[in-house]
Amino acid sequence: MSRCYRIGQAIVAEEDPAFGAILTEAYRTRQRPVCLCCDKGVAMYIARIGEQFVVKRMPLSGSDHDPQCQSYEPPYELSGLGSLIGGAIQLDPANGTATLKLDFSLSKRGAHKSAGGSAQNEGPVKNEIRKLSLRALLHYLWHQGGLTEWTAHWAGKRHWFQVRSHLMEAAATTTVKGSALSERLFIPENFRLEDKAAIEQRRAVALADIRAPSSGPRKLMVLIGEVKQFASARSGQKIVIKHMPGFPLMIEEGAWRRLQSRYAAELELWRANDGFHLVVIATFGMTQSGLATIDEIALMSASEQWLPIENAYEQQLVERLSRLSLKSVKGLRFNLSSTQPIAAATLPHRRPSPAALYIVPPDAEEEFEAALSEMIAARVDVEPWIWRVAEGEMPPLPLG
Repeated sequence: MSRCYRIGQAIVAEEDPAFGAILTEAYRTRQRPVCLCCDKGVAMYIARIGEQFVVKRMPLSGSDHDPQCQSYEPPYELSGLGSLIGGAIQLDPANGTATLKLDFSLSKRGAHKSAGGSAQNEGPVKNEIRKLSLRALLHYLWHQGGLTEWTAHWAGKRHWFQVRSHLMEAAATTTVKGSALSERLFIPENFRLEDKAAIEQRRAVALADIRAPSSGPRKLMVLIGEVKQFASARSGQKIVIKHMPGFPLMIEEGAWRRLQSRYAAELELWRANDGFHLVVIATFGMTQSGLATIDEIALMSASEQWLPIENAYEQQLVERLSRLSLKSVKGLRFNLSSTQPIAAATLPHRRPSPAALYIVPPDAEEEFEAALSEMIAARVDVEPWIWRVAEGEMPPLPLG
């Protein structure tokens, strides 16, 4: 489907030779493109990714696009995102931002105490306005940054530089605690030995505001990075982040033990697959001596293509999807526990209708199957595909 946009008074197609120049000027003058995939049009925005300008959908507007449009997304109720919209995630269509309510703090009073892994939220589901856990915030940024999407045409083209750029763009349209998330988010840039001094200077400037004061509350920042290794320290452990050599994050021994227990599956997947990535999200502060100390932390395992993976079954599914030219979108759990079903992935542009791919784990109970049946019945416009792991190998994918 050829994509056309209304920018100002002009209608421009992506194939237009002048499209790049028009986007550059629209970005400079802060004009908002309107996708013309449907009669009413859907407002979008222009993002700068490196030296390129790209048109991106507004926060959580994917379902407003025509199903044949590249910006279309299947219903959010198929993942853990649906239950958060309107409560923990509030959209402002006027300025194209999303305001998030967090269940963790960005400041700390009193003595430092790590709360390692408190973001997993495996407890009972409560009928109340939700707030985003630390893991759910990571999932939101991954989703909003388009990092859950994949097609075989992108093979070899997604690296940390692109991941960081997309996460930063997602944060730029996100507000927390009354200010832009980008002001409280630190994502290390690609490390280059020849730029070591300049990179470390930029990092020092970015973190200057969270150095511990002599009294009063301490400010915290959110870190997103890729784990390089875990190493022993004289007291506790330290986490070494790729692209941050010489700047480890310290974690207390008790929090380290809880982290290993709560994220055993993620750690197991990462250790078993050399091509996999282990993504960390943590709130952290700085001691007066300049050490970075973790307050809360969550982990996410990701495939070679940076697609989030919960277990070996999802790994098999993602590996098969990664070879398709048809675009797939990885489903994310956000706040939901592992005992609740989600669509592990969707095929939004499958014809004649989108498809949702469900995995039923071998230890699933009756409540899981009942909830899955309700999800499927609620969306008759989406064709279900189910892999019941206890019944055998993965069935053929519903490719039309």
